[in-house]
Amino acid sequence: MGRKTVYVSDFSGAVLDSADELVRIVVLEHPDLVAGPVRLEARQDEVESIDDAALDVAVVEIHDGQGDGEPRRVVLTASEFDSLATDVPMAQLLRTAERVKPAKTGRKAAERVDYATLEHAGKPHRGKTTGEEARLVRDHLDEINKRLADEGLRQIDPADPDHAERYGFARSTDPD
Repeated sequence: MGRKTVYVSDFSGAVLDSADELVRIVVLEHPDLVAGPVRLEARQDEVESIDDAALDVAVVEIHDGQGDGEPRRVVLTASEFDSLATDVPMAQLLRTAERVKPAKTGRKAAERVDYATLEHAGKPHRGKTTGEEARLVRDHLDEINKRLADEGLRQIDPADPDHAERYGFARSTDPD
């Protein structure tokens, strides 16, 4: 039995002749985007005008004076932003302005998940399982499995060799 993959443009619904015609577009920000970035696929000729339509923009964050609260992120044309500088040209102002460290991507240290708590113990993760997490899983297996199931995550099976090793369950010996 053979398989055939058919590629279809998300923009026009047109069937593509081959994967070579395919272009993937990741939409990072859009007013109608509610759940984070998405990927769209289209024919190359359908997206050629994107570069021509690109705007020179400035993306700025506006923080209140005390540094409280979340900053507002604003996108405006570069020329509109440049017009705000009335004493010296914006290009000069940007060259001499104080540098800031870019915001860290991902979770902040304070937002890291602590798997050694009943709230998070047993959740799949790449890191090493601590002794405290393993103890919590062994001592509260039913409660943790219920939480995992409610969250749509895999449950812990003490008979699974990987789970037994990760959480320190005694392996049962099967007398044949």
